[in-house]
Amino acid sequence: MNDQLIAPSSAALGKEHVARIRAAHDAILGEVRKVIIGQGQVVEEVLTTFFSGGHCLITGVPGLAKTLLISTLGRAMALTFKRIQFTPDLMPSDIVGHELLRESGGQRSLEFVPGAIFSNIVLADEINRTPPKTQAALLEAMQEHQVTSGGASRKLDEPFFVLATQNPIEHEGTYPLPLAQQDRFMFSLIIGYPTKDEELQILDATTSNLAADIRVALTGAELLKAQQIVRLLPAAAPIVKYAVRLAGASRPASPHAPDFVKQYVSIGASLRGSQYLLLGARARAAMEGRLAVSVDDIKAVALPVLRHRIVVNFKADAAKLDSNEIVRRLLEVVPGPKAEL
Repeated sequence: MNDQLIAPSSAALGKEHVARIRAAHDAILGEVRKVIIGQGQVVEEVLTTFFSGGHCLITGVPGLAKTLLISTLGRAMALTFKRIQFTPDLMPSDIVGHELLRESGGQRSLEFVPGAIFSNIVLADEINRTPPKTQAALLEAMQEHQVTSGGASRKLDEPFFVLATQNPIEHEGTYPLPLAQQDRFMFSLIIGYPTKDEELQILDATTSNLAADIRVALTGAELLKAQQIVRLLPAAAPIVKYAVRLAGASRPASPHAPDFVKQYVSIGASLRGSQYLLLGARARAAMEGRLAVSVDDIKAVALPVLRHRIVVNFKADAAKLDSNEIVRRLLEVVPGPKAEL
């Protein structure tokens, strides 16, 4: 992508701006496809978080190329990438950094040694394997894009993304991610096994000596400008109200919540839920080269935005209902924008 991507004012936003975002999206996707086979929806949703400026939580069994996908995206955008393997003995200072006592010329001073969080893309691998104290070290970084150590706040490099993975098949010795921290993630994605044909392609690609040449399709500075353009995309009032209704209907205390929500849900989506519904929809529209958000954009991002923000109760467990099913039912019963016209 060329360097003509400039974030305009809302009044000057035109088709050429979203056209460049679509071109960047297609170029990045082309580079990723050199390495990643299949997982089309997951790749699109990770790209949506990048163009939105959000963070992503990915759940999947080992060996499904989660790390490879994220590192490839970093290479395609010339972004620095660091991987943190979360373990029970990992300390917050291992992530944020620490102060080291130095002596030079008879003088002693404290010098800050940056941790792995100082990178454009941070992969928090198996984040549920470390205690809550260490998990919480990411909270300030994810929300404020800064860390505090030794009483001083230090800004992180922009753009900044946290992509965390969880292993769903092993629960012994793990620490479930607190709801307050899950809420910081824009999307919660589920990555599954490839199809038979995709697995054949993967075997052919990974058991040979061929190495993909990943080229830079978008720079970090251009990505920041693209994020500004995404936030300028217009969304009609009925579309915004639909996002609010959809998130609000997931809250059992709401008078507008359907009966199945009051029966099966203990905690509904937070305010971040409706915010990320709209932001994700804007990013999706821009990635497709459209100047306006549609109701289909809201529906397309509803599952990854809401699934980790809805907590079901024991009645839902007994009925074998999870948050995914609750979101699907909400999409069926919550009236769309036409209902208020």
